[in-house]
Amino acid sequence: MKKKYVIPVFVPHLGCPNSCIFCNQKSISGQKKNVTKEDARKIIDNFLGNIEDVQGEREIAFFGGSFTAIEEERQEELLGLAYEYIKAGKVNSIRISTRPDCIDSKVLKRLKKYKVKTIELGVQSTNNYILKRANRGHSFEDVKKASKLIRLYGFTLGHQMMVGLPESTRIDEINTAKALIKLKPKMIRIYPVLVIKGTKLEEEFEQGKYEPLTVTQAVETCKELVKLFNKKRIDVIRVGLQNTDEISDPESQESEVVGGPFHPAFRQLVESAIWYEAILNKIKKLNAKVKEVKVTVNPVDANNVIGHKKENVNKLKEIYDVDLILKQDPKMKKGNTKIEILKTYKD
Repeated sequence: MKKKYVIPVFVPHLGCPNSCIFCNQKSISGQKKNVTKEDARKIIDNFLGNIEDVQGEREIAFFGGSFTAIEEERQEELLGLAYEYIKAGKVNSIRISTRPDCIDSKVLKRLKKYKVKTIELGVQSTNNYILKRANRGHSFEDVKKASKLIRLYGFTLGHQMMVGLPESTRIDEINTAKALIKLKPKMIRIYPVLVIKGTKLEEEFEQGKYEPLTVTQAVETCKELVKLFNKKRIDVIRVGLQNTDEISDPESQESEVVGGPFHPAFRQLVESAIWYEAILNKIKKLNAKVKEVKVTVNPVDANNVIGHKKENVNKLKEIYDVDLILKQDPKMKKGNTKIEILKTYKD
């Protein structure tokens, strides 16, 4: 399988008609100024210049803000630039992210003209009350309509959802995942809510009106969501915001995060929790008091089986007095595991 390289071009707050309670796109994207056509060209050329893999697939991705809500002239300018790279054979595809209420047939025909392949919708929740509480400015009906249109026009559909929005519960978030699965996206991003400086949510946090999730709470919810999406073979392409100078430990002076479940290895925490649960369930099904167990997995899964800072190994030992021996086997299918009992307390 060819490796895929995504060239991110951030257009923060361009075209966004709402000020969502949690959002400060300039902080989240790390982009402090709006991007011009020439800025975008420099970003793309710089990325391409650092990609040595001539066989790898390359995609230009316009992230941040609401791309299809930008004035048409600006959209055409940026899409036209990206299309130049496609025509020159330097890039394979284009991806954009936008709001569900900024999609219609006219917009999709424009995107089709410039060979856009993937459209990601910022859904965040499928609960209309929670959407209103977060000042999203759209409803779940908009999500359903936009998703169906995107698929009808032959684009690859992606969704983005959030965990820990004001007044949202784990049940709400599981229901959001189940509702999105029915709309048949090919990919999903899951973002635990962080309290960012300069947002309405920061005001509520400081006033004690909003209590963010802990890392443990966010991991437990995201674990259940990832399992749901994995079961339906929907690609979970991100769990947690990307760690940057701005999105970092709240203790850092450069950080724009003032609260919430930040962790630099959040996805690994989630995937390790899934592996821990799977291994523990298999051990519990064995009719023996296990002392030492060998777990064989593909090398790709090895770090998540061990856990962040050996968390899984340590928990099995401390809670269940089980020693975990890891074996890596390249022939093993990714995501699969083989468990063998090496010792029991009867031995």
